[in-house]
Amino acid sequence: METQRIMEFPHKNMDKRPRKRPRLTWDMPPPLPPPKVLPAIYCVQEFGNGMLPNYAYSSMFYREPPCNGSPPWRPDDKDGHYMFAIGENLTPRYRILSKMGEGTFGQVLECLDDEKKEVVAIKIVRSIPKYREAAMIEIDVLQRLARHDVGGSRCVQIRNWFDYRNHICIVFEKLGPSLYDFLRKNSYRSFPIDLVRELARQILESVAFVHDLCLIHTDLKPENILLVSSEYIKVPDCKFLSRSAKDGSYFKSLPKSSAIKLIDFGSTTYEHQDHSYVVSTRHYRAPEVILGVGWNYPCDLWSVGCILVELCSGEALFQTHENLEHLAMMEKVLGPLPQHMVLRADRRAEKYFRRGARLDWPDSATSRESMRAVWKLPRLPNLIMQHVDHSAGDLIDLLQGLLRYDPAERLKAREALRHPFFTRDMRRGS
Repeated sequence: METQRIMEFPHKNMDKRPRKRPRLTWDMPPPLPPPKVLPAIYCVQEFGNGMLPNYAYSSMFYREPPCNGSPPWRPDDKDGHYMFAIGENLTPRYRILSKMGEGTFGQVLECLDDEKKEVVAIKIVRSIPKYREAAMIEIDVLQRLARHDVGGSRCVQIRNWFDYRNHICIVFEKLGPSLYDFLRKNSYRSFPIDLVRELARQILESVAFVHDLCLIHTDLKPENILLVSSEYIKVPDCKFLSRSAKDGSYFKSLPKSSAIKLIDFGSTTYEHQDHSYVVSTRHYRAPEVILGVGWNYPCDLWSVGCILVELCSGEALFQTHENLEHLAMMEKVLGPLPQHMVLRADRRAEKYFRRGARLDWPDSATSRESMRAVWKLPRLPNLIMQHVDHSAGDLIDLLQGLLRYDPAERLKAREALRHPFFTRDMRRGS
């Protein structure tokens, strides 16, 4: 039997910042054609496991929803994903406009809320018990965030949730592209330092807010930081002005508004809960997680440090898929790991070290390509100075505080917000 349990959240915390111009089509699909032009095509795991932006999905598959407001009942696919057709309803209230992305948890659909007359993003969780349980924990976290996030400016806002055909569905406000998607569509060109400063300030304020509620995000990365607006502008790129560029590549895009919000609280953990062994996406994983010496709030700040380097350079700081190589990259960029952390490494991490607690590199490197990937990395100060024209000294000092190996010595979010990288800029503006 079809069940539909709905929990509403008021819109009083909606972001009410005015927009001076209409929303542009940075990540929006083309306008919907008239109904009944083409038959629907069922969409289940057609685009791999990565989260993809809207523009990858054509609205040509749109069709008018059935008169009774409910689509035909279909079995889930073999992995428990909900099967749907563009243009159908998801309950009588929500009309499916496009598929926005997909992950291990399920799918995200762009839908029109016929009751509120607004476009929303709906996360449809796979009909598998462990994912349903995780979704209920995420809803609890989102409710807690919504109660305390006055103005709704730090984290994505939950609109409501319901249980539909054995799928937990979480309704969110519709935001713009992620910082990663913006970088990718901008040919991985770095952001200017003043924009990085403003983004960094908001990221740290959001992380401080989450930590104040005794929550650890555990999966901070550019994919999980979304611009509120999709509007952007084109500006000349000084690095390309002296070259003969084609297709306007001497211009780069910048977001028109720097407002951002954190998303994806599916892995968020309460400070007092048992902590899983491994957390965070590989490139943003803190050394204490790899070494198995225990993790807490500071693992989020390490991730923030990695994110800021990526925003400055356009590329992930540690592009690796293996623990030993990852630790070797850390030592190349930041210097040797502290002996007291190495000596505390658990049995799963002991194999990465020789006697005397030195990293077993490059002797245990898996390939020459792996060795080259480590050797080509510069030290952190040199890396930043390659991309930052002013404020480099303050930024380097901030990053060295966020990327301290010892989590006990790492900057906390509110400490980082008092760093001269932010306060010196404020004094200049006063």
